[in-house]
Amino acid sequence: MADDQARGRRRQLDEDEPTTSRGSRDEPRSKIYKGSYSGGSKSDTRAEPPSSDFRAGAAAPRQERREECGPADRGPRGDRFDIVNTRPAELVSKLGKDGRPIRLQTNFFRIKTKPEWRIVHYHVEFEPSIENPRVRMGILSNHASFLGSGYLFDGLQLFTTRKFEQELTVLRGKSKLDIDYTISIKCVGFISTAEPRFLQVLNLILRRSMKGLKLELVGRNLFDPYAKIEIREHKMELWPGYETSIRQHEKDILLCTEIAHKVMRTETIYDIMRRCSQNPSRHQDEFRLNVLDLIVLTDYNNKTYRINDVDFGQTPKSTFSCKGRDISFVEYYQSKYNIRIRDHNQPLLISKNRDKAQKTNASELVVLVPELCRVTGINDNMRSNFQLMKAMGEYTRMNPNRRIDRLRTFNHRLQNTPESVKVLRDWHMDMDQNLTEVQGRVIEQQKIVFHHGKVPSGENADWTRSFRDQKMLTTPSEGIDRWAVIAPERNSYELKILLENLFRAANGMGMKFRSPHEVKIYDDRTATYVRALDDCARMDPKLILCLVPNNNVERYSSIKKRGYVDRAVPTQVVTIKTAKNRGLMSIATKIAIQLNCKLGYTPWMIELPLSGLMTIGFDIAKSTRDRKRAYGALVASMDLQQNSTYFSTVSECSAFDVLSNTLWPMIAKALRQYSREHKKLPTRIVFYRDGVSSGSLKQLFEYEVKDIVEKLDAEYKRASSEPPQLAYIVVTKSMNARFFANGQNPPPGTVVDDVVTLPERYDFYLVSQQVRQGTVSPTSYNVVYSNMGISPDKMQRLTYKMCHLYYNWSGTTRVPAVCQYAKKLATLVGTNLHAIPQNALEKKFYYL
Repeated sequence: MADDQARGRRRQLDEDEPTTSRGSRDEPRSKIYKGSYSGGSKSDTRAEPPSSDFRAGAAAPRQERREECGPADRGPRGDRFDIVNTRPAELVSKLGKDGRPIRLQTNFFRIKTKPEWRIVHYHVEFEPSIENPRVRMGILSNHASFLGSGYLFDGLQLFTTRKFEQELTVLRGKSKLDIDYTISIKCVGFISTAEPRFLQVLNLILRRSMKGLKLELVGRNLFDPYAKIEIREHKMELWPGYETSIRQHEKDILLCTEIAHKVMRTETIYDIMRRCSQNPSRHQDEFRLNVLDLIVLTDYNNKTYRINDVDFGQTPKSTFSCKGRDISFVEYYQSKYNIRIRDHNQPLLISKNRDKAQKTNASELVVLVPELCRVTGINDNMRSNFQLMKAMGEYTRMNPNRRIDRLRTFNHRLQNTPESVKVLRDWHMDMDQNLTEVQGRVIEQQKIVFHHGKVPSGENADWTRSFRDQKMLTTPSEGIDRWAVIAPERNSYELKILLENLFRAANGMGMKFRSPHEVKIYDDRTATYVRALDDCARMDPKLILCLVPNNNVERYSSIKKRGYVDRAVPTQVVTIKTAKNRGLMSIATKIAIQLNCKLGYTPWMIELPLSGLMTIGFDIAKSTRDRKRAYGALVASMDLQQNSTYFSTVSECSAFDVLSNTLWPMIAKALRQYSREHKKLPTRIVFYRDGVSSGSLKQLFEYEVKDIVEKLDAEYKRASSEPPQLAYIVVTKSMNARFFANGQNPPPGTVVDDVVTLPERYDFYLVSQQVRQGTVSPTSYNVVYSNMGISPDKMQRLTYKMCHLYYNWSGTTRVPAVCQYAKKLATLVGTNLHAIPQNALEKKFYYL
């Protein structure tokens, strides 16, 4: 599920993109690529069951199976437990001091242990050797009285809180087949809190203790199917559950618990296939189009898979080799799970962990049967269904008080379930009954700079009303004197009202419009709009406004592609419904601001103490047309003290690259543009890097950051300049941390840099935005490199200032504006353009 911030925040007006049925929408919900880093082996990727023929004419993938064919438990991803030390060695303290103190509750629980508590690691060998790990586990379990009740054994490694007297302990065991075994247990040492294995053991202990709550493991998280919420009119269920993680924080081991919901649709992939079969001539293409990239759940083992392909050459009657004999899928599921497959002629589904396959060259595949796969999650059509989202929001959009109650209920259940309590006590662990509290700080309100003065951003960080008596910071000196409007003839009245209000709103903000060149069309077909746009382009307009009847994605994409890829003309798309809106003056005000931005001008600015500063935002979005492709977008400011302008550029990259190989050329283009405008290179660069998963952090830190630093030094050396002061900050939005101030959301500007942060990082949490519904989600900032020499206070304040400059919304955003711009641009290209825009647009906010 998306977090409460994404669901419950105020909706900014963004008329220049397809909208929901309500006429407005949040920033586009794209699938932003986040790579992962892992040191796993090839055997991490397994098939279920293995196919004897993946595709017609393709060689059968080799399976590395040790015990049985069929479903295999996926081992935990190593990247979940990686501890990447990115804290600069010269950093003395990451704690800030400025701001108003505020006491906050969190969704963390402190795990209490004995002072001498430690985890001991042993290596276990069997003589004669045993290949099957389950047999090894069974034989060792006979010695539980000696090992102690609190131990973990994965078939090779043994973890316990008890240190045996001897470095090498020898035990005797016997299998069910009456075979005698010698068990050698050798002490490897104590696990440091800085080791990934420490986190892995802690999370395994937690997972074992939560078994007493009778929850079902779906993917990585635990959900309660017995408390499911049925939304029958939409054929779906909501399973409430928890996302948990336990790790060493600044001073204590803390358990982070987030309330989650899993969307379970009652329809299967087989149901989708039957719907697609109504068009026999195209049913295969239509079926592929509808199911590729869906996440499905197989009820027989509660595992989730992504569908990567459909194999129409195989059916459940096809056979594969299992335990030395050929068996069909029909027989396999009947004997293994007592499941009878009804349709023996349905095609089979192929799932492959592509990200892992990229790293390990694994060829194993997972083969699935459509009628056994339930669809999870929601698609774009569902998101645009207002009634559905409202029905879901009643359960998923929890205000802080309700969320706190749910967290306390979880704690109470865990503390009062005998099975759960026993597991924690066996490991000499205890969980605090109270939510962990932290001391936060609220950064002072920022001043918003307009053409004739400055105004405070307000307690809610919203300065929308200031536009009533303030003029925009910069506008075209001669006004917009050459522009065009395309509209259907039958909507001439709506166009007239829209233009009148647009002129009135713009005039109040210091922006002048001359009458546009009007092009009337007699139908609303996509081709008609494109032809009209070509006709308008001949007069070399500064921008073109298109009035459209509805939110047709094909029409919208065609207009944008013709304007940005073929013609280098900014376009603004407005729907008829918007033009008829009763609050048209407020809408006209925001359209005027957008038009000003699309011409390269700036509505407002903030007070910025640093000169010679370039801030950079970078993000990646997958192509919706080809999931193997993605687009990286970089947006950079050009010294906001001097001319308040930005530069943007886009490049194509692979969707499976953890790091973008095209990042440095994009940075180099931004530096050259800065040099052209200011006759020198920037003296300070702050790079906000979005689109990075926790698993990618190690690679980014070891390769990307080092590469950028080296190339920056070389670039500045060529220009006979001193190397710049650089801060490289990883921005993470998908965090489970939540903060509460007296049962309410904390105010914008709230910073947390202690207790729940990580000791191996120079990191802090920032709540920069205000939400009216649900619980606000803080953003995590990890400073992985910095030679700027500024204090943590200044770093935090600078980051908060950068959240005030997103011109699609007269308020603060969850991330710095350059990150939001980069996301917006990457999404536009990956969703609508599918090609690189014209270079002539690089200095304009054409993507707003």
